[in-house]
Amino acid sequence: MNLESIRNFCLSLPGAVEELPFGPDTLVFKVMGKVFLLTPMDSATPQFNVKCDPEKAEELREKYSDVLPGYHMSKKHWNTVHITGSIPSELLYSWIKDSYELIVDSLPKKDKMALEELK
Repeated sequence: MNLESIRNFCLSLPGAVEELPFGPDTLVFKVMGKVFLLTPMDSATPQFNVKCDPEKAEELREKYSDVLPGYHMSKKHWNTVHITGSIPSELLYSWIKDSYELIVDSLPKKDKMALEELK
């Protein structure tokens, strides 16, 4: 998994868009205006931040040394994941999808309906 594969996967999710709101070095993916993934474009080791259920976030940090509390994010709800090859790509993609779905689940009804129309 690399930055391009992360980007392609994120953009394959319904309604997902990419932005650079924090400057040219941090790629941010949003759905209906809400962030579900951030990734630095200048990192020596690929990594990304994803939203996570608080209990699951702690569990993943305990289980995987490459999963840390979210850098510059709420440590309760966000994890930073370093991509070193120690975690299977399928699992990383599932965490990205989980983050996306957490955001979608929290959207107001009108935004969920608008998102459904995009599918």
